[in-house]
Amino acid sequence: MIRERHKRKATVASNTGNRSTLIDLSHTVVSGQETYPGFPKLQVSDYLTYEDSEGRYAPGVTFHIGRVDMVANTGTAIDSPAHRYAGKPDVSGLPIESVADLDGIVIRLEGMEGRAVSRKALAACNVLGRAVLIETGHAKLWGTPEYFKAPPYLTRDAAEYLRDEGATLVAIDSLNVDDTNDLHRPAHSVLLEAGIPIVENLCNMEQLPTEGFRFSAVPMKLRGMSAFPVRAWARLASSTD
Repeated sequence: MIRERHKRKATVASNTGNRSTLIDLSHTVVSGQETYPGFPKLQVSDYLTYEDSEGRYAPGVTFHIGRVDMVANTGTAIDSPAHRYAGKPDVSGLPIESVADLDGIVIRLEGMEGRAVSRKALAACNVLGRAVLIETGHAKLWGTPEYFKAPPYLTRDAAEYLRDEGATLVAIDSLNVDDTNDLHRPAHSVLLEAGIPIVENLCNMEQLPTEGFRFSAVPMKLRGMSAFPVRAWARLASSTD
């Protein structure tokens, strides 16, 4: 089902003469916020303030330089194969074509019964060569204690379906692609072994059509990081007005 979109977002001109609508799919994270139970909270501070920079440059010229202390899986973040498997590519080794400008599809499951997303819930969708975005409605709870309670997740057979049917990236609007009570982490294991990146904690998928958009979730090219926050977005192509 393709839902009618009521809100226009940022538009950019393309080199084809058409215009693209950009939809931001990342949560805002603030200093001191818990984004995963038991993980250290993000801390944002000043390395150099405007006041402290006075006198370093020409009169009236000041700069601010901030610093961030966080774990890699903070907010909307991507998992590389190295997140699960030692020796596999980390975020610096993800080919740009595996995380940017991907053909996307949204699988809409808001209001589903239970927490588990099974193969049956995905089987009617063509995922070949696509970034598969799974919308459960859980993103609406972001920033509340309820976000950490009973989040939706993929079953092993759902992950195997996505792998076998040729998905190129898998994303969810939930805390974790796995059931955090299952210490085997089958969805991570299946997808990352196949080299399929995982993006967690997406939002705003209700603003997307089911198909007909390009998805990007690009991390900093930082060696030694198996996961890292991303600014995820979708680009909707539209004719010039």
